[in-house]
Parts: sequence; C-alpha cells; structure tokens
Amino acid sequence: MDNKRDFYSRAHLFVAGIRVFEHLNSRPPTVEELCHTLNTAAEPGGFTCRRLEELGIIEAVGGGYGSRLFIRDHLKIEDIPRGQEENKLDAELKKFQDTRKAFVQKMESFQARQEQKKKDLFAEMEKKLKKELEEKTKST
Repeated sequence: MDNKRDFYSRAHLFVAGIRVFEHLNSRPPTVEELCHTLNTAAEPGGFTCRRLEELGIIEAVGGGYGSRLFIRDHLKIEDIPRGQEENKLDAELKKFQDTRKAFVQKMESFQARQEQKKKDLFAEMEKKLKKELEEKTKST
C-alpha cells in the first residue's frame, strides 16, 4: 500500500477491503487477513484499523475464531479531512520502531556483557587450576 495516501483514502480502502473480503470468503476478516488482502504491513494496518474503530467507522468483534472486523458506519469517513498526510501514523510508527530498536540494542549489549563475564570467569578458573596444578607438581 502506498504510504503517501492520506487517511481519508486509507479509510475508504480499508472499508472496501472489508467488503471485498466478505464477498470473497462469506465471512468478515481479521485485521491480519485484511492487511494480507490489501497487501499492507500488519503494524500500520492495525494502527489504521484502530483509528477507524475509534472514529466509529468499523467495529472489531471478538469471537471464538478471533476478532473480526465489521463496518459500523461508513458515512463517517466523509468527516475525515481530505488531502492531509497522516503524520500521526508515521510518528507513532517511527516511535514504536525506535523503541523496538533501542530494546534490541539493549538486549544485544546485555548479551555481550554476559558473554564477556562468562569468558572472564572461565579464564579466571583456568588460571586458578593451572596455579593449583603447578603447586601440586612442585610439591611432588
């Protein structure tokens, strides 16, 4: 999906995607199925679905087979300003990615420190064993 689309266009696309999915499969889609149908990534697709749900355009109903998306009031799409880039989505996505990247870096540095501690411990143990071995050979 083109990330340059404004939220108004994305809203129309997602509502149409729900309708097409229902037509093809005779059941409402999950967020993942809708994202797959629209060939979009799950993170921005999920964010768009949550925004549409907040605006009362779609509704996510949980059931035995997961949460399904239904169209609640497609006319509310017309209340969305046209032509405005959805900077909030981009900002939230970037914030999430930065947080995730920082977490991964923190984990990698922690693992590197643990690995270094392990190496130092084995080196110290080896040093002590050699020293004990030398003392035993000198005493005999």
